[in-house]
Amino acid sequence: MNENNQMRDVFDAIADPTRRRLIHLLAEAEEKPLHELTAQFHMGRTAVSKHLTILKEAGLVHDRKVGRETRFRLNASPLREVQDWVAFYSKFWSTNMLRLNQLLEEEEE
Repeated sequence: MNENNQMRDVFDAIADPTRRRLIHLLAEAEEKPLHELTAQFHMGRTAVSKHLTILKEAGLVHDRKVGRETRFRLNASPLREVQDWVAFYSKFWSTNMLRLNQLLEEEEE
């Protein structure tokens, strides 16, 4: 699966705090096996695996088999869509805060 062939919306995938934590953990290492990721949560391997599947469907995680274990790594490219969306609203708020500041300065004069 590549980012052009995503089955799940990236915003949907990052809506859950467990999945955001998984993304953070995978960003800290080149790749991690499921048992290392599971050790970071108060839930079982099956639950963590389900979260990883959702991240995979959004193109945010890739996996590969190494012997009997599956290792996961982050593919941050789909997060660009989130960054672009947030950047638009960041500009909106910056512009409005600048206008508010100008109005307050005019009232003080």
